[in-house]
Amino acid sequence: MNTEKLRELVREQITDSLLPGDELSEERLRQIIGNYICEFSHEEYIRLNEKRKMKRDIFNSIRKMDVLQDFLEDEGITEIMVNGPKKIFIEKEGRLLFTGREFSSMEKLESIIQQIASKGNRIVNESTPLLDVRLEDGSRVNIVLPPIAVEGPILTIRKFPKDALTMEHLISLETITEEAADILRKLVRAKYNIFISGGTGSGKTTFLNILSNYIPGDERIVTIEDSAELRIQNVENSVSLEARTANIEGKNEITIREMIRCALRMRPDRIIVGEVRDQAAIDMLTAFNTGHDGSLSTGHANSPMDMINRLETLVLMGMDIPVMAIRQQISSAIDILVHLGRLRDKSRRVLEISEVGNITEGRILLYPLFSFCETGEASGRIQGKLIRSKHVLKNDEKFRRNSNENQL
Repeated sequence: MNTEKLRELVREQITDSLLPGDELSEERLRQIIGNYICEFSHEEYIRLNEKRKMKRDIFNSIRKMDVLQDFLEDEGITEIMVNGPKKIFIEKEGRLLFTGREFSSMEKLESIIQQIASKGNRIVNESTPLLDVRLEDGSRVNIVLPPIAVEGPILTIRKFPKDALTMEHLISLETITEEAADILRKLVRAKYNIFISGGTGSGKTTFLNILSNYIPGDERIVTIEDSAELRIQNVENSVSLEARTANIEGKNEITIREMIRCALRMRPDRIIVGEVRDQAAIDMLTAFNTGHDGSLSTGHANSPMDMINRLETLVLMGMDIPVMAIRQQISSAIDILVHLGRLRDKSRRVLEISEVGNITEGRILLYPLFSFCETGEASGRIQGKLIRSKHVLKNDEKFRRNSNENQL
């Protein structure tokens, strides 16, 4: 009998022997698993290291996340992608890897999905096959079930480091330069409204979290997200709001739009919107324009100008108003646009930091303060850095009004 079959046999015998309502401690369950393995080892020789691995795997399948548990505990893994029970991929050090691991059955994968949903107090089934939820450690989970997922349930887990990253860490990774980081620090403290754009996996949420650490500790912050991911560390007076999907009857949904309106009545100094991806863009712009200077948000786009154009489109999804009125809103609401990207070597970089200017000839102008300049490639890593432009910040009123710094 091979190790995999033996492991499954032991697991089945243990689960069958447990009575409904049994609440064994982790220590007691490990002891029972060890006893079963010892019994089988009398009939068939099992190496010591195989026994240890079998004991761990069986415990994970009963109490934890089965084959996913090892990936969740590996701090080097940033993403776990499950495409049905037989195909599990991970992202590690920026590269996608096939793990070769698999669930014992489709039923086991479905059981893990229901376990995740129930712990998040959510429902996912054929009637509501889409779900965004988070694990206890803050990891973000996306679930797609059949019939939407044609080849079986899809589970995607975005992990976040246990210790929050700092700007110093990004500087060491050459994601940003010290000069650009210092400018952003001054802009955040001077209450400039900053919008972070970039593609999927470019590090927008991480960067937003790092920028939020520059906010003075005596202010009040309200954060609004689909799934709560931000960890505000140095501000005690902070409130975190999380969207809620509709229940099985299609009722009781709480949207980003509703939470933004609610946040305006909570006396915030700043509002942080985790990500804008729909008509909530108009409410985000309204919040930015109603005296909540120093607010932050993110969005998906391929370039800074694409982000401006996408915001226009998102606003039009929710309101039928003239495009020029939308552009005026964007121009007055957003002061600074930071664009992130992943280069071909999989590294994450700040590619551009721009000031959002006024409308000229019907278009919003962007004035780059920093732009990434590639200089070559060495040992498979792209060489280059953010170069400061000659542009001098035009909108310096907030800096002069709110900053004790001598210069930007």
